[in-house]
Amino acid sequence: MKLLQRPKGTRDILPAECRSWQNLEKFLRDTANLYGFREIRVPTFEKTELFSRGVGETTDVVQKEMYTVTAGNSSFTLRPEGTAGTIRAILENGMLNDALPQRVYYILSCFRHENKQKDRYREFHQFGVEMIGSPMPSADAEIIAMANQILSQLGLINVSLHINSIGCPTCRKAYQEALRAYFAPVRECLCATCQERYEKNPLRLLDCKESSCKKLGLDAPIILDYLCDECKTHFATLKSHLDALGIAYEIDPKIVRGLDYYTKTVFEFVTQEENPDDSITICGGGRYDGLIAELGGHPTPALGFGLGLERLLTSLSKAGISMSDDFGCDLYLIPLGDDATQKALQLTASLRREGISAQTDVMGRGLRAQMKHANKVVARFTLVLGDDELKTGKATLKNMKSGEEIPLTLGDGFIKTFSDIEIADRLAL
Repeated sequence: MKLLQRPKGTRDILPAECRSWQNLEKFLRDTANLYGFREIRVPTFEKTELFSRGVGETTDVVQKEMYTVTAGNSSFTLRPEGTAGTIRAILENGMLNDALPQRVYYILSCFRHENKQKDRYREFHQFGVEMIGSPMPSADAEIIAMANQILSQLGLINVSLHINSIGCPTCRKAYQEALRAYFAPVRECLCATCQERYEKNPLRLLDCKESSCKKLGLDAPIILDYLCDECKTHFATLKSHLDALGIAYEIDPKIVRGLDYYTKTVFEFVTQEENPDDSITICGGGRYDGLIAELGGHPTPALGFGLGLERLLTSLSKAGISMSDDFGCDLYLIPLGDDATQKALQLTASLRREGISAQTDVMGRGLRAQMKHANKVVARFTLVLGDDELKTGKATLKNMKSGEEIPLTLGDGFIKTFSDIEIADRLAL
């Protein structure tokens, strides 16, 4: 019978990798807590209308990439991003009646049916934050500062911050007309999707992935020349806040982001590679002051960012930064014989109750095979239990990294003594 394989564009995250994911997720949660963000969890699928209204009918996400099913008279879609569902949950559960700004974060999987690319999967994972209620540029600065702190504390130095303002609906009207005028002479040369965008949402012309459309848009007008006074002031104040925080940035007028709900500030953290075509966006976000009203709430300013975990882990690996632990367990007990096996089971149970990671042989292996297995599971220490150790109540603890051997008594003080040794060994690393 043929072996079944995973769907194209997905991946299995195996136990050897999961420790890196867990450590990264813990770091992200801890950082979110520092900024006052609380976790929110939302359904994996939503009514399709949520994304067509929130994300935008003219986006690639809605037009080409969503996984949608129909059940009876209802249409449901696996979430292609995290913001729309999060805002729906905040509105539906009355969270905007509480103190503002609301600060929430999430770690979730998203689904997009797009061509397989490097570190981009049809099921991918995202850490995101949303801040709801503040129109101030200081909120933009704080959100950007949080993303910057995450990347810098992880040790990524080849990442640059790109910022732009795409204005508000008022100033964007004039810019959209300027884009139509620019692209009019070459409209027939645009891809079929962009020809449709030309009428419905010309701003999306700048976000096309087709190389021919990218070339046609190289000299297109930039939104910064069309900002209204309010948007100009907002962007100028944001830049002054970033300067005060010592956060370096590049103004990139071509950034529009891929979702229609963005207004004013948009930003991306992009890797710097020798070949610019190899650069990837690790984190992106911005303001979406019109989304809450679009989803049925009262007009409320909001902003946030999303950070792709697959891309982040790949960038960390390329930079030689490991998120995994060096050790798989603190102590591996090696029993020799039935009585020793029972004693090892008792000790591992006691160690685990004290929060110490412990394993023992359950395969009936001999001494040499157990030592090999202890190396495979990356044990920090090993302890052999045989007839002599059970008779005398004394055994020898071996540090698997240094080779040091430490005599121990198997009595009541064994767990505390081992815990002290293990903690001291961690501190010495």
